[in-house]
Amino acid sequence: MTHQTCDILISGGGIAGLSAAAVMGQAGFSVICVDPTPPVTERDAEGSDLRSTAFLQPAQDLLAQAGLWARLAPHAAPLQVMRIVDAGGVTAEPRVSRDFNAADISDLPFGWNLPNWLLRREFSAHLGDMGSVDYRPGVASKTLFTRDSEARVGLSDGTQIRCKLVLAADGRHSPMREAAGIGAQTTRYGQKALAFAVTHPIPHDNVSTEIHRSGGPFTLVPLPDYEGQPCSAIVWMERGPRAVELQQMDVAEFEAEMTARSCGLFGPLKLASRRSIWPIISQTADRLTSERLALMAEAAHVMPPIGAQGLNMSLADLRVIRDLAVARPDGLGDPQMLEAYDKARRNDIHLRISGIDALNRASMAQSQPLRDLRAAGLNALYGLGPVRQTLMKMGLGVR
Repeated sequence: MTHQTCDILISGGGIAGLSAAAVMGQAGFSVICVDPTPPVTERDAEGSDLRSTAFLQPAQDLLAQAGLWARLAPHAAPLQVMRIVDAGGVTAEPRVSRDFNAADISDLPFGWNLPNWLLRREFSAHLGDMGSVDYRPGVASKTLFTRDSEARVGLSDGTQIRCKLVLAADGRHSPMREAAGIGAQTTRYGQKALAFAVTHPIPHDNVSTEIHRSGGPFTLVPLPDYEGQPCSAIVWMERGPRAVELQQMDVAEFEAEMTARSCGLFGPLKLASRRSIWPIISQTADRLTSERLALMAEAAHVMPPIGAQGLNMSLADLRVIRDLAVARPDGLGDPQMLEAYDKARRNDIHLRISGIDALNRASMAQSQPLRDLRAAGLNALYGLGPVRQTLMKMGLGVR
């Protein structure tokens, strides 16, 4: 068995884990980041992640401080306006449409959207240029043993890593969370989400559009043009059987269905990628830490993909971890640091998951009276200027 040491072992090489490697490496710590699956870094390759990620202002600032944003900015589509459309009337057409404009609270857009496969490509290249980070795709974390002074993580290649802190960014089925004996509470909605890219004749004008009818929101998020056409990433949430039916449709039938579900706001939608599908849940870990271990991202919290909260909450976790580590580098991974991390993040996590849960349940409404109540609520919130601005700031994660 080979023995190696580092300051931080990151279990998980998704976008959150790669971000953590870059941020903590830039902060002066030696980092090893492992993930069992090598990243797919080409758009049309088998297994590529066709979802997109919107980096809200605080997340963009964190990546800029780590030297990552300069690589991402040329590929990013700004999100200036968040448009919410209620199409829950008897016919599938907009009856309430409200714009939340970033200009009301900031000189910057709400955020910037990028496709996940491209993020993996750029993050991987960035880590390759960092002497403080050892990124090992194709290697999994398998075992965890901790004591007061250090953690020992066994890897799938036979290596044992000794470190001061283990960051578990290894997903909703986190091996490190399970190894630490930390449970999780899960809510299942009976929904699945389809993710894919489309082109459309009507430009998106940097407007992210969320359309509510029933089953879940249908969200179009701006992407840079594709093959000379305006392009958007779509997340379409539906009840499970309907989502599976949609995924299995031939292209022409699916394009007709998604154009109808979009209320024709962008003209005929044309599929510009394959379709991926995954189940929608909410999940929270019973606790965020254990000895020499901190949970972050989906190892700590999972929520429906509404309001661009998921990855941005993960980077809020990361910002707290970085700040605590930099403030007391000699205390990296000790009980004081881990207790401070739990205290800083737990209430915000529960507040946001509860809010997204409520929004998702409202978006699923099937009965007409509940749809009408949803539309009335949107009108009421939008009409109260101070409340609208407060909600926008809360959505950004700024105080």
